[in-house]
Amino acid sequence: MPIINRIADFAPEMTAWRQDLHRHPELGFEEHRTSDIVAAKLAEWGIEVHRNIATTGLVGVLRNGSGKGSIGLRADMDCLAMQEQTGALHASTIPGRMHGCGHDGHTATLLGAAKYLAETRNFDGTINFIFQPAEEGGGGGRVMVEEGLFERFPCDQVYGIHNDPSLPLGECSAVPGPVLAASDRVAITIRGIGGHAAKPHIAIDPVMIGAHVLVALQALVARRVDPLHSAVLSITQFHAGSASNVIPDVAELKGTVRTLLPEVRDLMERLITQVATNTAAAHEATAEVVYSRLYPPTVNHPAEAARAGHAAARVMGEARVHRDRPPIMGGEDFSFMLRERPGAFVFMGQKGADKGGVPVHHPSYDFNDDMLPIGASYFAALVEQELPRG
Repeated sequence: MPIINRIADFAPEMTAWRQDLHRHPELGFEEHRTSDIVAAKLAEWGIEVHRNIATTGLVGVLRNGSGKGSIGLRADMDCLAMQEQTGALHASTIPGRMHGCGHDGHTATLLGAAKYLAETRNFDGTINFIFQPAEEGGGGGRVMVEEGLFERFPCDQVYGIHNDPSLPLGECSAVPGPVLAASDRVAITIRGIGGHAAKPHIAIDPVMIGAHVLVALQALVARRVDPLHSAVLSITQFHAGSASNVIPDVAELKGTVRTLLPEVRDLMERLITQVATNTAAAHEATAEVVYSRLYPPTVNHPAEAARAGHAAARVMGEARVHRDRPPIMGGEDFSFMLRERPGAFVFMGQKGADKGGVPVHHPSYDFNDDMLPIGASYFAALVEQELPRG
């Protein structure tokens, strides 16, 4: 089963939707325009719309037949706080905002599947089209779950997709088990004693101490984590001082921690706190560590990963479905939904001959519109497979 003919027919519409969303990116919990557009299209196609879930999130409900089965299909809607450098005609019109992770494409993909399924109704049961806000650090998936997503909209299974610029267009990965890491944040505040830069001996320099902490932290993964396990610690910010001739009182380090196993996550939190506080104490300073656990690992359920792979193979061919692929150390708040319901998160290739290969979160990234009908056909095939008509 290749791309569904009807979806191929309106693929140019999907491209127009996607590029319009790309021109008007919105940050997490601020996706008001995006949410309005999605709601209007769902309503136009006769899909029941429920809004104001996790502020700007919404769910479209489509029922057909008498079947009791239900399925959830999820897309994220928010953008990143970064400046676009694609030079595309459909580039962001909002300074410092861009769809640098392809959520515009995910939204347009799910809309395409909704349009097709509303037209054909070749299923028996209930589809919940979940349009989620604030994936990029805001935890919109967690908020939707906490606000009763699955109690209000029961789902026997839930599925999501993400574009993958490292995979060729027309290929995908549907892998059981962990596919993405836990995503945490760490903030370290070192307090010393400020003073004149010409008299460092009567100050306690938090910049120097912060440098020691930074170097010591980089040894944790190499020397304290089992090499057969996975962990990534990246200190991405170091802020201190306001004048070149003044030793400041305070230095701040911030970064991210990624792990796959709960015990490694616990270990990293403990060790980071230990290294920062002990290093600071050795220099007669103090260190305050705030370790924030954001997203748990994204773990696909084996049976549902197999079902997702089977549906993808109907569209792309079995040879183009990867079922054994190492996890990616990025994070995803679809993980909160997978903790509540069985399901799978599938990565869909978007790397074409001349586009789609720039990594996500890069200022030159752009979603490959050629993926839209493939992703929509996958979602449609999955629904027709899981909610078959008698």
